[in-house]
Amino acid sequence: MELIDAIRARHSVRRYTDRPIEASQIAALRSEVESLNRESGLHIQLVLDEPKSFSAGIWKYGQFSGVKNYFVMAGKKGREAEEKIGYCGERLVILAQTLGLNTCWAGLTYKKIPGTYSLEEGEIVHCVIALGYGTTQGIQHPLKPAERFYEAEGEVPTWFKDGIEAALLAPTAVNQQKFKFILKGGNKVEAQAFASMAGYTHIDLGIVKYHFEVGAGKENFEWV
Repeated sequence: MELIDAIRARHSVRRYTDRPIEASQIAALRSEVESLNRESGLHIQLVLDEPKSFSAGIWKYGQFSGVKNYFVMAGKKGREAEEKIGYCGERLVILAQTLGLNTCWAGLTYKKIPGTYSLEEGEIVHCVIALGYGTTQGIQHPLKPAERFYEAEGEVPTWFKDGIEAALLAPTAVNQQKFKFILKGGNKVEAQAFASMAGYTHIDLGIVKYHFEVGAGKENFEWV
């Protein structure tokens, strides 16, 4: 499965079966976690066969069931780290989709279980990502008009439109989509995050930037 196909197929899934993740899938995910940690300086960790973090009845909103595998998205505090968390986490989400697995970002609807992960000095757990075989493949939220999410002068190139289309398919906290892309000078792109009562906008920005890169093609533009 191509990355753009995985982006189109991915939907947030909160209910999972008991089917174990296969050894080859675990190996691929762990390899990507190691690569992302080296590249980003984050401390992402894969937790397997641990059912307590998403125990039923903790939260009413967005309730999960059957979750016993998840990524712990840990790193330093601050906006730079938050954007990296979003970008790297979504790389894992899309990789998981290509492997036939389902996922869901979780900012509040989980418990931190001591002993299941480790933190270095100055690190925090920003969020987690549920992982496994969903009871369904999830559903697509209605898409808002693309024009709300970008600014551009003159004719808008196809690659930019493709990037926006991919970004609109990205998961964001409570589907808030507090972002905008600005096309400058023909091939330079600025991504902006806006304030939100729900928070998580800089993690969301990292997520949508990864989607934009896949849709637009990194060879077609530069971030500014």
